[in-house]
Amino acid sequence: MTFGPGTTVQKNYAVPMMLVAPCGITMGQIVVTVALTMVLLGCSGSSQSPAVAGFINQTRHSDADLQAIWKGAQQSLAQQIDLNPLQQLSKSVSADMRPGDPRALTVEPHQLLVAAEADVSPEVLFAATGEQRASPTGMIACPQPCNVRYSTAYSFYQPELTKYASSWEVSGNNFDVILEYEFENHILNVLGYDMKWR
Repeated sequence: MTFGPGTTVQKNYAVPMMLVAPCGITMGQIVVTVALTMVLLGCSGSSQSPAVAGFINQTRHSDADLQAIWKGAQQSLAQQIDLNPLQQLSKSVSADMRPGDPRALTVEPHQLLVAAEADVSPEVLFAATGEQRASPTGMIACPQPCNVRYSTAYSFYQPELTKYASSWEVSGNNFDVILEYEFENHILNVLGYDMKWR
């Protein structure tokens, strides 16, 4: 069968083309059904579709705990943003403070992996940095492109992940503060801020 103006089928038969379909369904209905089915199938399971919101939680804390920390990060950034806390630690530099960004309240995690990593040993930390700490050190190696060699935690944005030194997991409010800072980094990244000194 061919479609288009002046087809052979249309010229040889008195029945209009739109009625030549099984079970009384018009060709227009079939085309619309096929097109909608393809659109709907294309939206689900595609690598281009938006990621599912939430966490891949590999912590001792509940998803509700992580969501509460995320909400704290959103609220903090909606009030005020410090773009250079790492630079302030290493140099005599003033804080690069910006007004809060209300868009932070709309950013949600999308399959953000949150997991502990074993603390680096005091011997390894001392050999690499000259810094002496008792065990557990509360520090983990921070892979490139981190600005520091060792940190309490770090985040990457592709894929989305946050890792922290496992000794902080049972350290009460310190755990919340560390994760809130890392969650702020995820939010700032989504909003397009310069992350060089975060």
